[in-house]
Amino acid sequence: MGDAVPLIVVVTGLSGAGRSTALRVLEDLSFDCIDNLPTPLIEQAVALSATAGAVPRMGIGMDVRVRAMLEGAGAVIETLRAHKHRVSVIFLDAADEALVRRYSESRRPHPLAAQHPGEDLAALITRERERLVDLRSRADRVIDTSALTVHDLRRLLIEHFTQAEGASLRMNTRVMSFGFKYGIPSDADLVFDARFLPNPHFIPALRPRSGRDPEVARFVLETAEGREFIDAIETLLAPLLPRYAREGKVALTVAIGCTGGRHRSVAIAEALTMRLSKLRAPGEVRASHRDIDRGG
Repeated sequence: MGDAVPLIVVVTGLSGAGRSTALRVLEDLSFDCIDNLPTPLIEQAVALSATAGAVPRMGIGMDVRVRAMLEGAGAVIETLRAHKHRVSVIFLDAADEALVRRYSESRRPHPLAAQHPGEDLAALITRERERLVDLRSRADRVIDTSALTVHDLRRLLIEHFTQAEGASLRMNTRVMSFGFKYGIPSDADLVFDARFLPNPHFIPALRPRSGRDPEVARFVLETAEGREFIDAIETLLAPLLPRYAREGKVALTVAIGCTGGRHRSVAIAEALTMRLSKLRAPGEVRASHRDIDRGG
């Protein structure tokens, strides 16, 4: 489907069935998401999004917390469709037993508990099903999450939206250099140790420079060890990056460490970033250097 037509995805369903997970997936797919906006304001929010210059791609979460205004949700959906918007309704369902188990594990109250004190969880779930009958009947897709983990649901939704709705998930890859003596980056997904490579720190003419300097880079990269090291990392990452993206990962940090984070790791990180970019990795690939200014 072309991006010329505004796309509105309404995410609704039983509380505890995965609605929040679905909205996070939409956010990762670059949708503007609003959760539990009162139904009379939905058309206004869509109109305001359209005036921002870009074609609206919105995700709207809707559940029983909107109370009486839930009755007007169907009319709003039809109005948006009449205004030539593409409106997709995703309804997330689950068996009562699964919902009861999830509430027991999370120890959170059901959204209707305050309105109906004294009723047990099973009765509240029944009430919620009754209130959502109209929205369920309007759904383009009903997903039963009873047997799905959060990760299963995320993969299923990404597959649905990337294939059926023409959305795209971009995973940004950061290649970070660092110095082991300052600690391994806490957000690193993959860590490689470059301390076995010849160290420019012990060459007086190279010591004040960083791995961004062409002479320092040649010193590190134009050795047999340097070439083998970066070739091995590239060979490892080339098939992994699209698989991480397929699983729904939106940010990957590859950390390259040397002793001080100024010479060897910087040169490797810069060269690896160029190589991964040429591979057309999913999303943007950029280099960052945590400890380059610490003196090595």
